[in-house]
This record gives sequence, structure tokens and C-alpha cells, in this order.
Amino acid sequence: MNEIPASRRNHAEVTATLRGWIEAGRWQPQEALPPERALAVELACSRETLRRALHTLSAEGQIWRHQGKGTFLGPGAADRTLPLQVLIESASTHDLIEARLVFEPALAAAAALAAKDSDISRMRELATATGTAANWRDYERLDDAFHRSIAQASANALLIGLYTNLVAMRGRARWQRHHDAVYRKAQKLEYATAQRALHLAIVEAIAARDQTAAHRAMTEHLTAIRRLLREAEDGLRSGRA
Repeated sequence: MNEIPASRRNHAEVTATLRGWIEAGRWQPQEALPPERALAVELACSRETLRRALHTLSAEGQIWRHQGKGTFLGPGAADRTLPLQVLIESASTHDLIEARLVFEPALAAAAALAAKDSDISRMRELATATGTAANWRDYERLDDAFHRSIAQASANALLIGLYTNLVAMRGRARWQRHHDAVYRKAQKLEYATAQRALHLAIVEAIAARDQTAAHRAMTEHLTAIRRLLREAEDGLRSGRA
């Protein structure tokens, strides 16, 4: 197989294309990328240019490389020290929902102690609105606002900051594609109605100042989302979603 002339595409172009493929979910987390020779041909660049692009993405934590084994999507070994934002940017939807399951029930419990009456009114308003969203984009906006309102109600700047960073992935294409599939697969109105009930259960637990119930209600809500995301992911992989 002949080498592609170096003048075909430069480092910046190749790096941007690879980032786009990663963002679009072309490879799953920890999946091996194709061999360099095949990638260079597909990208119409030299292998030297490709290696520079891969080095850039590796430095960002988007991929990791193992001598003799290949290049893989996502951060490498757990003991590598990477900036929080890099970890978030390279996280899968599975990583995000698992992290939310650890963090958000505790955040709801904190809100049960600190929430003001005005905070609870705002949560209840948003929870109710999620059940009547006209379309997926409206639902996603309202759902995001609902969960943010719980973080705000904790009145803890550090917890709010950690939550804001954790859910930054919600705006990325991979999460949007999966959540859209969930919304469509669950028949839209039925999905929104079911999530409203789960949202309201969280609000009522917080309003009752019941930390245990708030933790449990948030866990039930996010566990349901995790199950639906897994089903949607299976559908996307099989081409049925």
C-alpha cells in the first residue's frame, strides 16, 4: 500500500477530523482504533502527520497508546493523572451515568437539609414541566434545569462546581444521540410522564427534609435512566434505534 503524500492533509486538519469521529461515537470507550496505515489512507495524510495528531489527542486524554498493542479510545490506566476536564471530555455515556449515580443521590440528600422554600418551589415547577415537554429538546432542557436546581439548593459552592463539571458532557453529541434514542424508544409522552413522577418523588423527599428518601428517590430515577440508556445503546449498535 502506497504512502499518502504529506501535502494532502496537515496536522490540524487530521486532528480535527479525528476529534469529530470521536465526538460522533465512531469508536466505543477503550475500543482499539484501526492500524496507523489504514487510518492514514482513510484520512489522506502521511503516517508522520497521523502520529502527530494521535500524539496531540493522547496529550489531551482522548486516546491512549500501548507500544505493540495499538491505540485505544479514552483515558489510559486509572493511575494516570489527568485534568478533570480531560476525563469528562473523554467519558462515555456509561461513565457519566455511573458517576451521576454516585454523586447525585448524595447531592439530593444535601439539598434536603439546605433547600429554601423558593428552591423547592422551583424544583417542583421544573419537575412538573418535564412531563409536558413538547419535544426531546424541550425535555432535555427542562431535565437539565431540574437537576441543576437540586445542585443549587445544596447551597454548597464546591458541590455546585463539581456537579457543573460532571454534567458538562450532556451538551456533547454522544450523550445527545443516546438520550434522543431513549426518548424516541420510550414513546416520548410515556417517557416524559414517567420521568415527571420520578422527579416529583425527589422533590417531595427534599421538601420533607428526608435525606434518606431523597437519596433513594434520586437513585431510583438515575437507575431507570441507566437501564434505558443501555437499551438505547444496544439499539444504536444493532441499527434498530
